[in-house]
Amino acid sequence: MDDASATLKYKRILLKLSGEALMGEAEYGVDPKVISRMATEVRDLMDAGAEVAIVVGGGNIFRGAGLAAAGMDRITADHMGMMATIINALALQDALEQAGMFARVMSAIKINQVCEDYIRRRAVRHLEKKRVVIFAAGTGNPFFTTDSAASLRAVEINADLLIKATKVDGVFSADPVADKSAVRYEQLSYDQVLEQKLDVMDATAVVLCRENRMPLRVLNMKKKGALFRAALGENEGTLVCD
Repeated sequence: MDDASATLKYKRILLKLSGEALMGEAEYGVDPKVISRMATEVRDLMDAGAEVAIVVGGGNIFRGAGLAAAGMDRITADHMGMMATIINALALQDALEQAGMFARVMSAIKINQVCEDYIRRRAVRHLEKKRVVIFAAGTGNPFFTTDSAASLRAVEINADLLIKATKVDGVFSADPVADKSAVRYEQLSYDQVLEQKLDVMDATAVVLCRENRMPLRVLNMKKKGALFRAALGENEGTLVCD
């Protein structure tokens, strides 16, 4: 790809991927074809001059809140969920490296034999050296979702844009799968998302974006080129901003 860095509206991007997004059509685990396609999309961004960080969830392996609802101690369950995100992060790292990029996994909990500890300055330096940084283990604290971790990390690394990758084409007035009359919003304010309780990210994550004026774009990661179009500033999915 030709150098298109001048056309990118957002240079430093944090991508939030759910664990479920890595499953593909399977019911559990990681689909190598899915993460390989995601790696290709990230490579297109990198080739255009972007700096990319990723926060990944762990719902395809363990979901802390679900385990807690079934009777497990919430803190134990959340720590298990953090470990699941590390598994997914390592899988993503492998896919990115096989696609020809340099990638680093940084964990919010200490697990030094398989990845680095999260240190903000080191993460920023990795990005400046054109390495993809994958943030694992959420915030390192129980009771916080990986959505909140994505907002927090985006603010900490001074990202230009936070992208929430989903299975639908943005934010809708209702569940577009169940309600065919659901309308897609092109743009929303943070307060609209909170007041209407729209299913974008959890409230903590949205408030963190609002307080730090972090633009958030919700898009369908299954659409080829969606990530790149969002980086160009095109009307892809739904934009949440001031």
